[in-house]
Amino acid sequence: MKRDIKKVVLAYSGGLDTSVILRWIIEEYGAEVVAYTADVGQGEETEEARVKALETGAVEAICEDLTEEFVTDYVFPAFRASSLYEGYYLMGTSLARPVISKGLVRAAIETGADAIAHGATGKGNDQVRFELSAYALKPDIKIIAPWREWDLKGRADCVAYAEAHGIPTPVTAEKPYSMDANLLHISYEGGVLEDPWTGPPPNMFKMTVDPIDAPDEPEYVTVGYEAGDPVSVNGVRLAPQALLTKLNEIGGKHGVGRVDIVENRFVGMKSRGVYETPGGTIMYHAHRAVESLTLDREVAHLRDELSTRYAEMVYNGFWFAPEREALQHFMDDLQKPVTGEARIKLYKGQAIIDGRRSDTHALYDEATVTFEADEVYNQADAEGFIRLQSLRLRTFAEKRLGEGE
Repeated sequence: MKRDIKKVVLAYSGGLDTSVILRWIIEEYGAEVVAYTADVGQGEETEEARVKALETGAVEAICEDLTEEFVTDYVFPAFRASSLYEGYYLMGTSLARPVISKGLVRAAIETGADAIAHGATGKGNDQVRFELSAYALKPDIKIIAPWREWDLKGRADCVAYAEAHGIPTPVTAEKPYSMDANLLHISYEGGVLEDPWTGPPPNMFKMTVDPIDAPDEPEYVTVGYEAGDPVSVNGVRLAPQALLTKLNEIGGKHGVGRVDIVENRFVGMKSRGVYETPGGTIMYHAHRAVESLTLDREVAHLRDELSTRYAEMVYNGFWFAPEREALQHFMDDLQKPVTGEARIKLYKGQAIIDGRRSDTHALYDEATVTFEADEVYNQADAEGFIRLQSLRLRTFAEKRLGEGE
């Protein structure tokens, strides 16, 4: 197989792993390497990665801005589905992988490459996400996964390899954790974080201030929604990328969106991940607040049941699978009435729903729920409702008591 591969497009971040992989592919496969860096919101890192790729031996370095596509076509659909993996994780990494894979496959076609490569380890979820997405988009694609081939055993071996080949790396003994950034979040794992009893280093976080150091006065932010998507912040309409950027800025200032979890990887092991998702956390709570006014009870409950399945599909790498796409159609259809505004109170790391309204689609009726006198609801009707609901319970109790229990 190695003799057949003359050109490889590598998903390149500029970090330790992919820099080592770039040189390793050149030496091991004798192939040309095109470094492909997708900008999904990590900003200045992309230009640094382009320069570093060429210095490390790439014949070409492609940097593509996918940020607007990432937010519009991946983040917003997932948030319309109210997806949350294992009750905590807003899946910033999971959602970025399919858009990067799409760009990677496109670059391979355009450059006439024989294969694509990635830097995901054989222990992680990203190998699955990259490869399932690539196969879904180009079934005959060849994929190189060095972590499953080479004899480098871990980060220490990679550092030694990099030093031997003159490859600079930001990973040091004093800062031995891995980071992955995009516009939705930054994730941290590995190194000192592998011990789930050890707290994150205080200076580790990049998007959010320590909640202790956040302002002593709360800030209120109003997010407007149309058909399930956020469209405005404090009354100002914004495009998806600009909206998430704005909410990141506001939420980060108040230390909102930090999560420290032990999650279940698709490959079978548990892993500890630390995430900061300031804007996404505000969006999640604001969306749920508007939904509480506008979604029918049974529709909302059914959606919540399916949101767990949706999150598992995305987390496990099945973004381009027919079941995720079919479920997305369902989610999008039920989001049509989710139009309104939510006011969120931000204070010391908390995002608290402070108000919600919908002028056109609210199912909430104050005249019905009031504790004051009304002409809408006959409270005596509740007696028959309760007796019917208790019928099976009374029948069961009679049988049980009749049997001497």
